[in-house]
Amino acid sequence: MAIDLGTANTLVYVGGRGIVVSEPSVVASDLDTGLVHAVGAEAERMIGRTPATIAATRPLRHGVIADFDVTEEMLRYFMRKVIDRRIAHPRMIVCAPSGVTEVEKRAVEEASLAAGARRVHLIEEPIAAAIGAGIAIEEPIGRMVVDVGGGTSEMAVISLGGIVVSRSARVGGYEMDEAITHYLRTVHHLAVGSQTAERIKIGIGSVTRQDPEVTMEVRGRHLLTGLPTAIELHSEEVRAAVASPVSEILQAIRDTLEETPPELASDIARDGILLAGGGTMIRGFAELVSGETGMPVFSAESPLTCVATGSGRALEHLDMLTSAGRGRRTRLAADWRMA
Repeated sequence: MAIDLGTANTLVYVGGRGIVVSEPSVVASDLDTGLVHAVGAEAERMIGRTPATIAATRPLRHGVIADFDVTEEMLRYFMRKVIDRRIAHPRMIVCAPSGVTEVEKRAVEEASLAAGARRVHLIEEPIAAAIGAGIAIEEPIGRMVVDVGGGTSEMAVISLGGIVVSRSARVGGYEMDEAITHYLRTVHHLAVGSQTAERIKIGIGSVTRQDPEVTMEVRGRHLLTGLPTAIELHSEEVRAAVASPVSEILQAIRDTLEETPPELASDIARDGILLAGGGTMIRGFAELVSGETGMPVFSAESPLTCVATGSGRALEHLDMLTSAGRGRRTRLAADWRMA
């Protein structure tokens, strides 16, 4: 099996069946006993609605494990949900950001083994995204991938099945949500939760001017009166709120391109930049990246699932896949052929 262990969502791919699980990376557990009450979508509904003795938390931060024990329980839950009981200890591929340290990488491996995996391989997210998008990564051609997830943004230039240049910015969709929350508190004196901020981002969020601009009713608690209040929020305000995290992502893209060898840069200028990850689905993101870089930009057919799909396709070459840390290449077989 292959797991896209993301800050926001966890997707599980099983060979021959495709993606069988796509649920939020959330665990609700008892603070006193550590007993897990819910995992995934059920636990996400509890965020901000639990009593003092129960905490609904995300055990991953910026694409890496923040709470080892809770992550282990979450992995065990997803594995038991999808695997045949006769296959008690499956081999597993787990996606990891390209910028993870050796310690963070080891934490992912140990959590997967503790959850019941027999053997664990790591694959870098940009590689998996490119495979999932149907790009022939084994060719001596420069391909650039920008993967904006919930907690991290990955930029990588790929050639001959490996990463030549990469950047990993610890900013993503959650930073956009937090920016919206901060804007509402400071400008409208309105306190809202993370789920409301995400709904605002999805509903009227954009990074370029839209025609027409739209509005959305937002309900929260007024900081001065303490009473529930509703306001009308304009899409221009949301665009201003998320400008800072978006600019960090754009800067990381520019930095990656500046370090790209000339021959590979010419390939990217011809073939374009691939966008993957849920963060790239905010309105106007492709146009903004194209305008900033002067290069063609295209999105994966399914930005939310292409990393998990690519990891699943790598299952066919599991014995040829080797883990690699930052500065080393993740190598696939020289005769890799995309379906």
